[in-house]
Amino acid sequence: MATQEAVYNSTTTAEPEGTLSRCFTVPNPNLDFIRFFVKMAEVLLSFVAFILEEVVSSCTSCGALYFFEFVSCTAFLFTLLLLILLSTPLHQKVGISCWPKLDFVYSALISVFLFIASITFTASNSDSEVERATVAFGFLACFAFLVDVIIFYKMKGFPFSGASNEPPTHEVEKLNANGASGANGAN
Repeated sequence: MATQEAVYNSTTTAEPEGTLSRCFTVPNPNLDFIRFFVKMAEVLLSFVAFILEEVVSSCTSCGALYFFEFVSCTAFLFTLLLLILLSTPLHQKVGISCWPKLDFVYSALISVFLFIASITFTASNSDSEVERATVAFGFLACFAFLVDVIIFYKMKGFPFSGASNEPPTHEVEKLNANGASGANGAN
């Protein structure tokens, strides 16, 4: 039995620690656990805002309602897509190399649009319970996107500047260690 385990262990590799399953690769360079759960909250809150908006039976200013519908639906669908792409190996197959910039700009813009849509819908609704709940979830989703942007900025810095607060990757550390030890060995 011990020889079977020794053979098995020497020919297999362990699953990296910190992954949710084989299809989800969280944490990864583009998404850590904290932002993964914040993005899940964004998806859920924008989905609830969209569903509640669909329940509204009449509107005093339908333009504001339709704008809120568009923004909340866009926030839900695109954030769900972004979450799937960033938390699985699919982001490597898409051909986009600037995920941090895309993620930062998208989250900031959706936060602004949800804020505008929520304020607009607040100003022009008939103040029913469903409309108040819709607006509340719109503001909660806006807040979740804003929290995502703040966490991103605090952890990685502004993605459009050359420097970042992100620690060097394992490969860079190996190269630096090999270069330093090679230089010391040559002297």
